[in-house]
Amino acid sequence: MRIFNRDLRLQDVTLLYFTALAALMVILVASYQAPMHAVDVSKLVPSGPLPPLPMPFRVPLDPRGELYLAWNISYANQEIYMELRVADLKQGVLLGMSDQGELTNADLVVLWNTGTRSYFGDAWSDAEGRVSLDSQQDYELIQAKQKPDGYYLLFKRPFSTCDPKDYLIEEGTVHIIYGFLDGPLSTLGQLNLSRIHTGVQRVLMLRPDTPLPALPSDVQTLEVRAPNVVIPSQETTYWCFIQMLPDNMPKNHIIMYESVITPGNEAIVHHIEVFQCSPDVQTVPQYSGSCDDKMKPSKLNFCRHVLAAWAMGAEGFYYPSDAGLPMGGPGSSRYLRLEVHYHNPLLISGRQDSSGIRLHYTPSLRRYDAAIMELGLVYTPIMAAPPKQRAFHLSGYCTSKCTQTALPPGGIYIFASQLHTHLAGRGVRTVLVRGGKEREVVQEDQHFSAHYQPIRVLRKAVHVLPGDVLITKCTYNTEDRSKPTVGGFGIMEEMCVNYVHYYPQTMLELCKTHVDMAHLQKFFSAMNRFHGSDPCVCGEVGVTEQYSQVRWDPFAVQVLNSLYNTAPISMHCNQSDARAFPGDWDDQPLPLVSSTLDKARYPCEAAGPPSGPTPTPHA
Repeated sequence: MRIFNRDLRLQDVTLLYFTALAALMVILVASYQAPMHAVDVSKLVPSGPLPPLPMPFRVPLDPRGELYLAWNISYANQEIYMELRVADLKQGVLLGMSDQGELTNADLVVLWNTGTRSYFGDAWSDAEGRVSLDSQQDYELIQAKQKPDGYYLLFKRPFSTCDPKDYLIEEGTVHIIYGFLDGPLSTLGQLNLSRIHTGVQRVLMLRPDTPLPALPSDVQTLEVRAPNVVIPSQETTYWCFIQMLPDNMPKNHIIMYESVITPGNEAIVHHIEVFQCSPDVQTVPQYSGSCDDKMKPSKLNFCRHVLAAWAMGAEGFYYPSDAGLPMGGPGSSRYLRLEVHYHNPLLISGRQDSSGIRLHYTPSLRRYDAAIMELGLVYTPIMAAPPKQRAFHLSGYCTSKCTQTALPPGGIYIFASQLHTHLAGRGVRTVLVRGGKEREVVQEDQHFSAHYQPIRVLRKAVHVLPGDVLITKCTYNTEDRSKPTVGGFGIMEEMCVNYVHYYPQTMLELCKTHVDMAHLQKFFSAMNRFHGSDPCVCGEVGVTEQYSQVRWDPFAVQVLNSLYNTAPISMHCNQSDARAFPGDWDDQPLPLVSSTLDKARYPCEAAGPPSGPTPTPHA
């Protein structure tokens, strides 16, 4: 068989050579073309002069301050504008969002350099952290510009894109992940998030668009701080300290408060509360020590009226212009109780702390006296989450009987709230129920983190009437735990709380529940009989021990969940002196909910594209 034709001319060989060379050049050029869908930053041409676009919200992302994120919100158009500033841009940067700050299955926007050009694109990471460009590009790059203080990227995206690879931006905590690229990438597929420097920051991205109010000229301050406490070398400590108000202090309104954290203790001070004692208690002994000390003065138990509450991640809190929290004056106790929760898992010894809360108050009284009320579950081991659960739900109730008893005829207005759980908490939701129907969500965070618990100002005050029900539902993840997680004060125990800020003030300080103990004992007995164990010791040991003796198979989990959703409850409808309102509060029926709220639809979920002009983002 002949491979070459003897008669092949030099001209033909030359033609074949140059044809093959041209084909190779086409292949090489094609391989270096811009990635599909990505934006070539060097060719970005603004459609016109940019309108003034204020960025009222901003946060540093990394500890060194090299990366800053600022943003603005268009609620009318369901869009968010973001501006990322990189102090010293090298090979590229990425910004992303994920459920709890994971690097896997994250929604990303990436600026990367191929060695010759820079590209911007919407991307995502898979279960291994490998990055791919998204076929649906929902981040729109508006401007990329080098300025004296850094490189700026301005872009926008809808709250919801209906892309399963994209994160849904909604009310509550958003876990921001960021990373710096340390080398050029010929393709984005070379990037794996586990191999670069990354970090996590938590923010409330969707916020009310009202500016912070200015403090009046007659404002004064009072600091309620721990007296140079030596933090105990144990994981969980609740420290109590009694402080007195100035003599003959007239009635004032607290209009703003903020935390004062001792530098270096930011990771140990978990949360702080300031309580005012009951005016019925004439004197309260001086005390500085553990809140759990059996030798502490018993009168501390009558100091339960909340003046301020702060937790990790909370910023300064401002009251609305027509309300303030009363402090001082006739019928008001001079005694305050500071309670600081120290979380010291490394058992650090010798660390001193003077953290507390700074109260800003004015003698110019406002129209309404405001107050704080606790909703959710009572701090008790009676309520527990089984081990190895991806999502286990517990609910606490403020029943219609309690609101009918304790609220004024015109009701109250909730204008802010602070959600609180410990480490297993993943979601918290408080909803208003009227006439058996869910009417309004007070607050919701389905990406909740115990490391970020700010006070959230509502975009619209929620009106609660006598006879209404408030249900607070918490979601826990116990996949990494081998034993049940019971309710309590320890960081490895759990809480489910919503501190709601409202006006006008009432005597209702705490509106919380737990499952009826007699029905819980029936659960323990039934589980013991079902598994054919030794005779039940129910009632002979504590609730925590009884939970630990249960064989937690799927059937036991299902039965406990059914118990919590059907069994009667014990209601704590308490006044600020820790005494219950008159009435029978044990063995109460669960509130009935016949209909629930539909989830809001976004423009991409509608039958067609939204009509009308594009709104301007709020200032």
